[in-house]
Amino acid sequence: MRKIWGLTFAGFLALGGIACAKTADPQTETGAAAPVQTQAAAPAGEESMPKKVLVAYYSYSGNTAAVARQIAAKTGGDLYEIKTDHVYPEAYRPMTQQAKKEIEAGFRPELTGAMPDISQYDVVFIGTPNWWGTLAPAVSSFLEKNDFTGKTVVPFNTHGGGGMQNCEKDMRAALPNATVLEGAAFAGRSSGASESALNNWLGRLGF
Repeated sequence: MRKIWGLTFAGFLALGGIACAKTADPQTETGAAAPVQTQAAAPAGEESMPKKVLVAYYSYSGNTAAVARQIAAKTGGDLYEIKTDHVYPEAYRPMTQQAKKEIEAGFRPELTGAMPDISQYDVVFIGTPNWWGTLAPAVSSFLEKNDFTGKTVVPFNTHGGGGMQNCEKDMRAALPNATVLEGAAFAGRSSGASESALNNWLGRLGF
């Protein structure tokens, strides 16, 4: 069965506006994926095939969570929040410096809550803030702790001005046995992605 999708994920230069500058987090979902029946539209000219979709994300301040909720609503996907007990400083600069040191050291925080059953899904959207041009450590932990073999993965990220940087490339490298599609990078804000940008991207993916 052909898989036609796309991928991207972007970030911020030197975390100059950490995709998720610390703001009050909107209400977030439970650790386990909600049992929602999902379906993705097939690209034009092809027979519509039901697809089970998961939207997994890590959000420091709520910006990535806002985009994840939008994607889940538009695709009918189940929503899963990547959680960890790992603590970051409240102050912006100490937080960015800690994140930089963790990324340089290859730190992988322990995740909390029940893991989703990836085997039950055809397509997995994975969201992260762009931290120092790459994935947040919690997202790297999530990628390492789950088997994405044969899955279609779609990255997305929020950023403070850096765009995609290495987010998509690094996710591809972490998932050699998955089909990683065109990702998307969205400016970090509590209201989420612009509707037009989100619709255009999802449209290209066949949703």
